[in-house]
Amino acid sequence: MNANTYDPSADVQGDFQGPHYDRLLTPATLLDYLGDHVGVANGQTAREVVLAICGFATAFGERRLRTLVVALREAGHPVCADPDHGYFMAANDAELDASCEFLFGRAMTSLKQISAMKRVAMPELRGQLALPMRSNPTKGNSP
Repeated sequence: MNANTYDPSADVQGDFQGPHYDRLLTPATLLDYLGDHVGVANGQTAREVVLAICGFATAFGERRLRTLVVALREAGHPVCADPDHGYFMAANDAELDASCEFLFGRAMTSLKQISAMKRVAMPELRGQLALPMRSNPTKGNSP
C-alpha cells in the first residue's frame, strides 16, 4: 500500500468517512469545544480535538478540522495553534500575537520557497516593484 492510500486500520474507527464529519465537526461544535480550551496550557492536538468532538478520528477529520480553523480565523475568532501545544483559544493578547507570529513565519517560509523556485526576488513575486504607472496621474483615485 502506498503512502497516499487510505488505511482504515490506522484510524480509531475506519468506517466513518466524510459525511459523518460534516454532521459532527462543525464551526459551532469546534467553537464550543475550544471554548473549554482557553490558553496555551490547554491546547489539544488535532487528533485529540477530532476524537473528543466526533468520538473517532481519521486523517480526513483532521483535514476538516484545519479547514474549519481557517474559516473561524477568517471570521475573526482567536483560534490559536502551535506544534508544541495544539489548538486553543487565545487567553490574552500575548497568546494571540504569538500565534499570529507563528502563522506569519509559516507564510514567509512559503513565500521564500516560491521566490527561490521561481528565481525571483520576493518583492517581485506579485509585481510590487513593477506596478504599471497610471497614464494620467492627475486624476487621483478615480477609476
